[in-house]
Amino acid sequence: MDISIIPHPQGVTEISVSGRLNMVTAARVREAIQSAVDDNRPRVAIRLDQVVFLDSSGLGALIAGMKTAREAGGDVRLVNPTEQVELVLELTNMTGVLRSFDSVESAYADA
Repeated sequence: MDISIIPHPQGVTEISVSGRLNMVTAARVREAIQSAVDDNRPRVAIRLDQVVFLDSSGLGALIAGMKTAREAGGDVRLVNPTEQVELVLELTNMTGVLRSFDSVESAYADA
């Protein structure tokens, strides 16, 4: 799995994830979100258009990151999740909690 972190204007951090988001790689996603929050950038957009697999550990990392960001006054919003990621979100009833958007800009257009 590869992760890239791109700071955007107005305190938004884009975290781009590719590959498998599973129990082996979930900690790296949690750490990337925590790092953004620690840098006073708690508004996080996670780009998932290159994620080929998401398991419960990966989902747990996204939820834990969302809680961390919200405690700091921000949020985690998903950008372009793949069909497999969308399926996991739907099966776990998380689509209302982890909201998906078409772009980083639209994820935080209300900001």
